[in-house]
Amino acid sequence: MTFKPKETLTEQVAQHLEDLIVLGHLQSGQRIFENAMSKELEVSHGSIREALLLLEKRYLVTNVPRKGAFVTELNEHFVGSLYETLLLILSHTGVKLVRSWRPHDMERLESLYTQMKSCFEKGDLLNFHKIGVEYTQASLVYADNYFIINMVNDLWPSAKRCSFMALRQGPKIIEDNLSYMRSSLDAIHQRDEHSLQSILASYAESQRQQVIECVRAQTRR
Repeated sequence: MTFKPKETLTEQVAQHLEDLIVLGHLQSGQRIFENAMSKELEVSHGSIREALLLLEKRYLVTNVPRKGAFVTELNEHFVGSLYETLLLILSHTGVKLVRSWRPHDMERLESLYTQMKSCFEKGDLLNFHKIGVEYTQASLVYADNYFIINMVNDLWPSAKRCSFMALRQGPKIIEDNLSYMRSSLDAIHQRDEHSLQSILASYAESQRQQVIECVRAQTRR
């Protein structure tokens, strides 16, 4: 594993494991073996353990005493709780954005939307998902709340994991995401708080159902 001086080794290991979980290379409930991961990444056991503790704080990993670390299991209650919480947060921060945005904020959001539309047209799911995460993060610019920002940072990896699971279901789902994004941009531009909250609620419920269907399908296998 190549060391990046601007990040601690623990953070880099945690990011690598997060990517494996988000993209589905490590499955729900799968055990993460420290020895194997240490050899694969060519890092110490201590770095792996510290990374796993960090990922537990972010709800991606569950550390079970005397049994080891496991990828947090996705079930209907977990998914429902996640989307309920995210909706509460994003509805609140969305209102702040609607009331406070400046022209450069809209330029940034419109640019990200254009990039996502291009990714959709090219069939580039990974970058579509990545830029979508950037879009949502950019919408938090006026959150101005220490506790909300920390909560979002901890919930974000699970949100990415679930959204990627939904997007993998096909082009129609991705196209629907773009449609929701376009509608939300229009509402923000018009400073229409009510419409934005309605759009966010509809989007959250739609993606929640998509993820739950994926979870049910995996359970039946």
